[in-house]
Amino acid sequence: MPKFFIKTYGCQMNERDSEQVAHSLAARGYEQVGHEAEADVVLLNTCSVRDMADQKALGKMGMMGRMAKEQPHVVFGFLGCMAQARGESLLKNLPHVDLVVGTQKFHRVADYVDELVAKKTARPEVAPYHSLNCGMDDVRFSIVDIAEEPGSQETIREQQLAPRQATAFVSIMQGCNMHCTFCIVPQTRGAERSRSIDEIVREVSDLVTRGVKEVTLLGQIVNLYGRHESPRIDNKSPFVQLLEAVHEIDGLERLRFTSPHPIGFRDDLIDAFGQLPKLTEHVHLPLQSGSNRILKAMHRTYTAEKYVDLVRRIRQAHEGIAITTDIIVGFPGETEDDYKQTRDVVQQIQFDNAFIFRYSPRRDTPAAEMPQQIEERVKEERNQDLLRIVNESARRAGERLVGREVEVLCEGPSKTNPARLMGRTRTNKIVVFEGDEKLAGEILDVRIQRANGFSLYGTPVAPTSRASKGDHVRHRSATGRICPTGETDSPWRT
Repeated sequence: MPKFFIKTYGCQMNERDSEQVAHSLAARGYEQVGHEAEADVVLLNTCSVRDMADQKALGKMGMMGRMAKEQPHVVFGFLGCMAQARGESLLKNLPHVDLVVGTQKFHRVADYVDELVAKKTARPEVAPYHSLNCGMDDVRFSIVDIAEEPGSQETIREQQLAPRQATAFVSIMQGCNMHCTFCIVPQTRGAERSRSIDEIVREVSDLVTRGVKEVTLLGQIVNLYGRHESPRIDNKSPFVQLLEAVHEIDGLERLRFTSPHPIGFRDDLIDAFGQLPKLTEHVHLPLQSGSNRILKAMHRTYTAEKYVDLVRRIRQAHEGIAITTDIIVGFPGETEDDYKQTRDVVQQIQFDNAFIFRYSPRRDTPAAEMPQQIEERVKEERNQDLLRIVNESARRAGERLVGREVEVLCEGPSKTNPARLMGRTRTNKIVVFEGDEKLAGEILDVRIQRANGFSLYGTPVAPTSRASKGDHVRHRSATGRICPTGETDSPWRT
């Protein structure tokens, strides 16, 4: 059977979509390979959030034009957000592209690949075309499908797991209704559509039976899950109901979610961090700007003061919880005073980490047409200045763990040094340590010896020495209250 290669650009949802495609191809006997030169099918799963991601994917596909001439049997395809946004136009400057599939049709990719492989194998010198949107056919082999498909959110189910894989992403919804003025996602992913709780629980349960210990629930705005499909019950949102249902799955050790929106972070979700022991102590909460004027221009529907208060309440719900964020600098019209307000909020909150982005105009978004676009030089200065503040607060967060024992889920060999292992704490901090590769997929305690930038380095400790770990190990008292200190009469750990 043919071999396939998938390269993924962008977010964790794109990673999950690629996993779905890989699983569907592998189920038909295709073999996944690590480099396009080895492949009979080359697929680029694309991102459109920033122009750089578009250009990387276009450049990568352009460089494979020579490969297409030398190996005419190879199938080349674009998947995902850029494919959805640009559609048939991608074929004009890249004539060797055979497949363009949008964000609601990942479950169709294997069928289309089968069709293209069969036709190109039979007649590799010919390139007929048909578009599922415009009705053209019999000109080239290429297939373009970016049409909407009702119920497509329920097609994201099975995924391919590596040996001893202990973590997995689970998509719980598609689309976004928020229409932030800088964002193209509503155009590329469509309107909000949520899967059923039962279907998600079935997927997570299957993953757990296959060895997964930690799942991350994914959504464009994950904490708005189910708001159009399900009612609140006992004053709990559909998202909190989902968290409770997944939490009950036997064998699941850790539960995460990303990325929420501040307006969907209500009391019931805050309370969940004190009531659901498997829910890890980490919240990625996008700020985007600390200026109320810029937040309004972004259509973010909250103020900096409300954001700061929300962080305060989240930290009150569980001691030691880690807060990370996304911030955009250089949004159109951002003055020095606007930037200073963002800087002040970042200094006040002291994030454990942050992703700082220079504003990138995206066509067909309101912000791209706004006046007072900021010079790249100014964006870069603000980006570097804010990074220095974030790096310092991240360094302090890491140094606070030096000398302590933390619970780590080992994910396998370190990407930067395969001779060592790496894993993550419950607060999502990376820990590098030495040990046998058989530890992959296991939860163990590691004593942190030093912190270096965003990584921690330590040594595994004997299981018999488990005690209060501070960062994460939690115990349930006789009253049911979760105690981060571990000083209770009834130890409990995940």
